[in-house]
Amino acid sequence: MAWFKRKEKGITTTTEEKKDTPRGLWYKSPTGKIIDTEELESNFYVSPEDGYHVRIGSAEYFEILFDDNKFKELDPDLTSKDPLKFEDTKKYPDRLKAAQEKTQLKDAIRTAVGKSKGNDLVIACMDFTFIGGSMGSVVGEKIARAAEYALKKKIPFMIISKSGGARMMEAALSLMQLAKTSVRLAQLAEAKVPYISLCTDPTTGGTTASFAMLGDINISEPGALIGFAGPRIVRDTTGKELPEGFQTSEFLLEHGFLDFISHRKHLKDKINLYIDLIKNQPLRA
Repeated sequence: MAWFKRKEKGITTTTEEKKDTPRGLWYKSPTGKIIDTEELESNFYVSPEDGYHVRIGSAEYFEILFDDNKFKELDPDLTSKDPLKFEDTKKYPDRLKAAQEKTQLKDAIRTAVGKSKGNDLVIACMDFTFIGGSMGSVVGEKIARAAEYALKKKIPFMIISKSGGARMMEAALSLMQLAKTSVRLAQLAEAKVPYISLCTDPTTGGTTASFAMLGDINISEPGALIGFAGPRIVRDTTGKELPEGFQTSEFLLEHGFLDFISHRKHLKDKINLYIDLIKNQPLRA
């Protein structure tokens, strides 16, 4: 039974009839700050009051970094197979199909080439919404192919990492991607093609142990979790309390693992400043 009723001009409204505000109109950051979703989008998906960088995917990063959101996607139809016939609570093909339907992605990474402030740039961007951004054979293969494309065209290469690590459903095949991607990046280095690594929240596991920390410059967004194993596992293994802010991007910057941290709204400018410097081009405002 409703506690309150209002009768006016023949209209009766009870609490059962009240409609909630439609979901998606507001976003609440971990510190409790409320922001309109349209304002959040216009602010590069960063909460203006506390600077919290909301997790976003390849679609949003491509829009932020490519001029006028124009790009050519590379290998868009590459999908995972199930060579190990893996099954846990679900068969691996069923898990892949469910992730593809939910995210409208083929796998946990997209690669593309386009212009960024007029500079040619190849970007490989991971999507955490697809099985936790886990690194399987397709992720490794698409990074390797994108790096090969950048090598042939002599175009700067950028990887945006957002991953929980290796994909357990592919076992050793997933771990082999660490070596494959690292070899491709070594070829870029030998050819003096710039490689930029952007670590976002979270960058963990085999991703951190390979391509995420091999950049000519390693950069990050504020407050990102970056590490190999999670803080709880590190604490339980070492038997010691961890320093405050352990594995945050700020902690890694202080200890020399990152070159700089950039607010998302400055990301495009700073990346292209580096490209202009490395290519000995005139600097732009």
